[in-house]
Amino acid sequence: MIARNRLTEIGVTRLIQLAGFSSIIFMGMILYFLLTEGVPALGEVSLRELFSSRWYPIEGFYGILPLITGSLMVTIGAMLIAVPFGLCAAVYISEVAPPRLAAVLKPLVEILAGLPSVVLGFLGIVILSPFLRRFLDLPTGLTAFTGSLLLGGIAIPTVISISEDALNNVPRSYREAARALGATGWQTIWGVTVPAARSGILTAVMLGVGRAMGETMAVMMVTGNAPVLPSSLGALFEPARTMTATIASEMGEVATGSEHYHVLFFIGIVLFLFSLVVNLIASRLVFRSKGRAERVLS
Repeated sequence: MIARNRLTEIGVTRLIQLAGFSSIIFMGMILYFLLTEGVPALGEVSLRELFSSRWYPIEGFYGILPLITGSLMVTIGAMLIAVPFGLCAAVYISEVAPPRLAAVLKPLVEILAGLPSVVLGFLGIVILSPFLRRFLDLPTGLTAFTGSLLLGGIAIPTVISISEDALNNVPRSYREAARALGATGWQTIWGVTVPAARSGILTAVMLGVGRAMGETMAVMMVTGNAPVLPSSLGALFEPARTMTATIASEMGEVATGSEHYHVLFFIGIVLFLFSLVVNLIASRLVFRSKGRAERVLS
């Protein structure tokens, strides 16, 4: 029996190792494919032209700068919405709401996180866009601001779910110690519980950033898809275009091996690098937060 349990343990360990290595291998294969198809763009289009301000492939203009700024503008706007609302909702579900209400809200948040983005994009183009056009008196409701609102709504369930799990993992003794020292309920939440769950909350924020930056269909449906380089904050209320929307809308129309084809894969490389930078920053912040917490406890 002991030998059988030992063999089972070894087999499970090997399967877990294989799963871990396979994810690294798949990521390497994706990166290799992107580099194979995207790097030739550097030999066909100069860097100066690639990072210029005009995207019009029909006439040979492949400036991706408006696409990068459009993605950043929409993503930053989305996170300015998702982070405060998501964190406050997570605090309410974890620390304030009655247990029966929390038991209903948490599954509801999970359901919202699983809604297809194309459905949310349809709601955005039918309901949100006309409302913003009338309410803000805009020429069109298909703007970067509309995309930010919609992406913020898409990212909120992710931020709520992971932040709430992080708050629940904070030991109950932390709260009891704070209350024993005379702290009020809100002082305990914002002075003890939230700082103790900082690493998990940072992870939630970064995953929300990744969700917003990688979203395709919803943002393509509500931002207007105009590759225009923003010149002021007023550009937030004008049509914009993101990198993901450009790849999704144009990849099916280009000839394989053409300049346009390679430039689209080069955009994929840029998007991959953005995601990598976000993940590296998240990892650094989480490790720094854990190290600070260990030093305090020691």
